[in-house]
Amino acid sequence: MNMYCQSAFHQLEIVIASLSEIIGQLKEEDLLFRPTAGKYSVGELLQHLAMIPAADGRIAEGATEEEMRQFYRSVSFHSKEDISNTLFDHFAQLKFQYEHYTEEHLFTEITSWWDVTYTRFEWLLEIVAHMYHHRGQLHSMLVHNSKLDPEIMLFE
Repeated sequence: MNMYCQSAFHQLEIVIASLSEIIGQLKEEDLLFRPTAGKYSVGELLQHLAMIPAADGRIAEGATEEEMRQFYRSVSFHSKEDISNTLFDHFAQLKFQYEHYTEEHLFTEITSWWDVTYTRFEWLLEIVAHMYHHRGQLHSMLVHNSKLDPEIMLFE
């Protein structure tokens, strides 16, 4: 794996470690908390975060809208443990996927089903940004809405 991908995966490891800490501090009933009607609950946001590495990895390979719908339907969560295990499994899948890309593969442009074109490397950067974005949302939900401050480092 090239050094740019290694650096991106290091950032993913940071966000995933912090998410794991947050999950460990929550009670199962905390997953039901929904601060804004019509928006994700804590559990739904964590489920989305757990899906991102594998889902966005599929998008980086040009998955169709229907393939993505099938993928999302293929996974179900029943507990914090399910979310945590899926997060780590999907991260491992993404890392395995990117470890096998050549420079040519990394810089091949892939167009998403909604017509956005990035290189596979740019898709990896998008995954990092996507994970940090939603972790920030989760942190804000917990701190400002449910008064649960996980008191963790969000960055190194």
